Amino acid sequence: MKIGIVGGGISGLATAFYIRQSHPDVDIVLFEKESSLGGKMMTKEIEGFLFEAGSNGFLSNKPDTLELVALSGCDDILIRSNDSARKRFIYKDFLCPLPESPKAFLQSPLLTFLGKLRVAGEFFIPAKKSSSDETLQSFGYRRVGKEMTDVFLDAMVAGIFASKPDKISVNSAFPAVVKLEKEYGGLFRGMLAKKKKEAGPGGILMSFEKGVSHFIERLAQSAKIEICTGVNVECIDKNDSNYTIKTKDQEIVCDKVILSTPAYISSQLVKEIDSELSFMLDDIEYSPISIVGFGYNTLAHDLDGFGLLTTTSAHKEILGVLWDSSIFDDRAPQGKKSLRVMIGGQRNPMLALKSDQELIAIAKNGLKETMDLDANPDVVFVERYEKGIPNYRLGHGARMEKLFETLAKHSGLYLNANAYFGVGLNDCVSNSKKCAQTVIREL
Repeated sequence: MKIGIVGGGISGLATAFYIRQSHPDVDIVLFEKESSLGGKMMTKEIEGFLFEAGSNGFLSNKPDTLELVALSGCDDILIRSNDSARKRFIYKDFLCPLPESPKAFLQSPLLTFLGKLRVAGEFFIPAKKSSSDETLQSFGYRRVGKEMTDVFLDAMVAGIFASKPDKISVNSAFPAVVKLEKEYGGLFRGMLAKKKKEAGPGGILMSFEKGVSHFIERLAQSAKIEICTGVNVECIDKNDSNYTIKTKDQEIVCDKVILSTPAYISSQLVKEIDSELSFMLDDIEYSPISIVGFGYNTLAHDLDGFGLLTTTSAHKEILGVLWDSSIFDDRAPQGKKSLRVMIGGQRNPMLALKSDQELIAIAKNGLKETMDLDANPDVVFVERYEKGIPNYRLGHGARMEKLFETLAKHSGLYLNANAYFGVGLNDCVSNSKKCAQTVIREL
């Protein structure tokens, strides 16, 4: 039995790891076109500063990632965020702390008195009767009002998906929120009920010593599979009982193939097998985004907190700023500070594709406008993605149902990446575990 995996990001590696745990003797080979593994989970070290090209960690309130860390022997490199990182800020027309308690919410200038009153009225809003899909904006306006949606939900979705409330499906992007309304009749009722059931603190942001790349390297070693980096898979052919993975230099016959590549790449790989499947994969939307990291040998700003997110109404060119050196101590050398600026997304997609120098200028201007920070950095990091984060637009759930029904026609072919059922690290690990379990059942 030979299993081929295309894509060496967290989804491909985690799937391989789980299959290997269950079946030590199965022949598993993984192909990654880049010279290093991890995909967007990549850490760049510059003069002692550590910059993440994508996610910097995961929340500890979901068990699967912590389980994977333990099973792969990576507990020794697991680190938790600093307590000060719980302070978060929103930039509307001014920089303001995100309220952390009901009292702070009532005192916050982010919403008017009427806006706060409308939020409180959520208790009296009847639950939606149908299960039809709706945008986050529609959901928010209906349950907590326009002000709350245009400030808090707008900033939140920018930080997670680099999207906008009117551009994303609440059912697909935030299924847990929809579930609260469905099961308890409202958000606040649901949150209060869950708080009574689930004793203990919420999730804590976790990461890894030396950055997420360190975890990727250790996970790859513990998976004990054949890994081929720097190898581009050009296409996949389907035969009567197996598949052939074709690269420039070789053809590898596999009994099963798992595609853990972005949807637009998977679309090209399956084009010869199923044109309809290829079209549906190519139809999945991605948001362009760029990351600009700055390292400072000296900086007067205390960077006391996690960072800030802007609102669409603020009309700023940046989506937000992560104060990395305040979140995890090892992101900057002792006594020095670092941050990362997010640019682009669904708000300003063309900005993400500008030149390095233009992006640096946008980042500097954004820091000046939102934080009154005008210092020149000593170290600069730039990473851009024309297709960065999957955007689960309205109707995403129905499209995924149809896509996976079509995929089911091809026994032994699997799709597992963040384009389908969750973009975060926790989602990727959980979906990889499920994918591995499906493969194992069919061995």
